[in-house]
Amino acid sequence: MKRSPVSDQIQVFLTAVMFFTRIPVPKNIDHGRYMLQRSARYFSWVGILVGAIGAVIFFLAAKIFSPALSIAFSMLATILTTGAFHEDGFADCCDAFGGGWTKEKILMIMKDSRLGTYGVVGLLGILGFKFLLLLEMSESVRATEIVCIMIAAHSISRLMAVSIMQQYDYVQDIDMSKSKPLANRKLTTTELIIAIIGSIIPLLFLPAAASLAVVLLPVAGWLMGQYFKKWIGGYTGDCLGATQQVSEIIFYLGVLIITKYF
Repeated sequence: MKRSPVSDQIQVFLTAVMFFTRIPVPKNIDHGRYMLQRSARYFSWVGILVGAIGAVIFFLAAKIFSPALSIAFSMLATILTTGAFHEDGFADCCDAFGGGWTKEKILMIMKDSRLGTYGVVGLLGILGFKFLLLLEMSESVRATEIVCIMIAAHSISRLMAVSIMQQYDYVQDIDMSKSKPLANRKLTTTELIIAIIGSIIPLLFLPAAASLAVVLLPVAGWLMGQYFKKWIGGYTGDCLGATQQVSEIIFYLGVLIITKYF
């Protein structure tokens, strides 16, 4: 039975939710290769969902606990929601690019499920940095504004992963990669617009000055993309996870500088 356009888009969105989070979806959601390929258009929309979960946990916890503990609960909520999907990619990239000096060695390390020293240090570093940025932000920004900032950060950072997919080639061994369904497919203009809209909506709820932090992300995304291209000739699924994590940090840093000093 043919689905209506609206029903079809809901199916695609729920496929993205199923692939990128641990949130339960109806059992009849199609998770075939074709639907997974189409789901990339909703990366930023899934970011809204994940960010909203973390933001709500922070807002509720802040009524009872200290800002530090509230932020810790929020970060834990987003990690549990995604199953540490992006954090895992960032840690794998730290191990691979830290320990490999050739394309072949980097890709081989990236496939290894074990976590090495570079991965542990990188993961602890980025989580600690994220925590400290949000904690310092809480000193000068109202809780309601932090809620909006969190949602925007999760959404726009996932758009940066989409930008990597659009600009560079997929280079991982496709048969071995957890991102196999998304490999070697660029988004159409319509799909790209859907992804961009998903990242713009949260920005509309930010203070005008804070939303300016978004200008830092294309630069950060370009630098990361060029780094990946230099060493391995393109990107892997782990590179997308690393891009999301770094972009989220850059956005928080930009918002903190703007709101605190301007």
